[in-house]
Amino acid sequence: MTSDSVKHMSIHGGGTTVSAASFELKSFITAVKPRKTSTFVYAFVITFVVLTVFLVFTPSPITTVSHSIPSFILLPNATASNTVTSPSNSTGNTTLPENLTPATKNTTFASPFGKGANELARNNISRSRTDHAWGNNMSSPDNKTNDTSPSSDKQRHAEALMSKDLAVNSSVLKIRKQRRKPWKRREIKSLKKCDFYEGEWVRDDSYPLYKPGSCNLIDEQFTCISNGRPDVEFQKLKWKPKKCTLPRLSGSKLLEMIRGRRLVFVGDSLNRNMWESLVCILKGSVKDESQVFEAHGRHQFRWEAEYSFVFKDYNCTVEFFASPFLVQEWEVEDKNGTKKETLRLDLVGKSSEQYKGADILVFNTGHWWTHDKTSKGEDYYQEGSNVYPKLDVDEAFRKALTTWGQWVDKNVNPKKSLVFFRGYSPSHFSGGQWNAGGACDDETEPIKNETYLTPYPSKMLILERVLKGMKTPVTYLNITRLTDYRKDAHPSVYRKQKLSAEESKAPLLYQDCSHWCLPGVPDSWNEILYAEMLVKLHQLRGNRRRKPKGV
Repeated sequence: MTSDSVKHMSIHGGGTTVSAASFELKSFITAVKPRKTSTFVYAFVITFVVLTVFLVFTPSPITTVSHSIPSFILLPNATASNTVTSPSNSTGNTTLPENLTPATKNTTFASPFGKGANELARNNISRSRTDHAWGNNMSSPDNKTNDTSPSSDKQRHAEALMSKDLAVNSSVLKIRKQRRKPWKRREIKSLKKCDFYEGEWVRDDSYPLYKPGSCNLIDEQFTCISNGRPDVEFQKLKWKPKKCTLPRLSGSKLLEMIRGRRLVFVGDSLNRNMWESLVCILKGSVKDESQVFEAHGRHQFRWEAEYSFVFKDYNCTVEFFASPFLVQEWEVEDKNGTKKETLRLDLVGKSSEQYKGADILVFNTGHWWTHDKTSKGEDYYQEGSNVYPKLDVDEAFRKALTTWGQWVDKNVNPKKSLVFFRGYSPSHFSGGQWNAGGACDDETEPIKNETYLTPYPSKMLILERVLKGMKTPVTYLNITRLTDYRKDAHPSVYRKQKLSAEESKAPLLYQDCSHWCLPGVPDSWNEILYAEMLVKLHQLRGNRRRKPKGV
């Protein structure tokens, strides 16, 4: 009976307890399902957001690689995408030619799952020197990888995440590049239209480019401060063209420009002055100075043969060849069998075979043509077997430069090498000449009024005519006039620390008013060389873009 009464219990009557329990259970199950779902959704969304933020702010391997590769590469076969920025107190920012790449083959970006950034950087540093044209083979690195091997599920997932990361980084880089382009065009355009040689010397407290005494490679006669010169203001002047600002010379960036190459100076002791200046600027910019060393030569007053400094980390050399006339000094026998010196106007210097394949050549001559023997021209100048009894020095200079120009046209490949010729560097002797009472030790300020500058040398007019008649493009570094202002920057009596007994008796009679203290004026010559190189390389890139396909 009890069972029957339970079986037939009405829902709204005596069965109220069971029905209520059943209803609560169903309500709980119904509530639990959406709560689990929403919890799962919230967890998924939060995880996705965290992962996205992590990927956006975490640099990818390729981004790391891109920062490990030097950004200032202007030579064939590696893309340059960053701009050159000047250090503080200098408004001379300049830009880099795009798609001008360093001398190497098969430069590619490493796969994120390949050998990695270290291998890529190692390949860039250890590439061998080869002959490459400046204007050819300037292709961009290939961004694709050739790895088609099957991946595990985890690897495929990682690759998918990496793709998102690369897309974000690519967008950021693209925006930055777009922001830089107008600035690049503006800066290069200003340099291309600028006359670097018309301007003035201005004070800049961020100069000199290296500290006095910091470079032990400088010959004693140029280390004026170490030799006791008390004033330092002459080191704080930089050359400022009227219509542009020269980019401040960055040693590290110039080293990237010449990575794997030879930069050679050929000429007299004034070109050695310029060479030592550049070596010191470059040496001061390297991380490990033990990787900079002199390949051969001597540490004293370098004069004959070749002298070369090796920058091992960049696989490049900066060299100097002594050739004060650019043509050969010779000896002939007179009727009595006595040997006498002559100058072969028809033969270039003996060392020319050693430097004709250099990538950058900087020539000069001038000062030795003012010496007594050359200026008088009596029984000194020779062509073939003929020794001229008398020949005007300007005519001899023209013949010598013509011989040099013909040699350059025949032996230097303009597609591979950049050629520069630095103009005459004025002297400032007062009251005499070298070792004959000429002095400049009282000069502590540059010439302010251009009316006091010396007339433009006739030999430089001859040089200009010779350069115009050459087939090979030669950039004329016309530093004569701008240098003439700097009567304050010579070694004068501060050319050495220990004087000979004779010099000690009358030290003011032995002054050097031809060469330049270092740091000093030659640093500005090198900044002009640097700016000219930027312009030339940018022009090469432009010529490449305009070159028709298939040519």
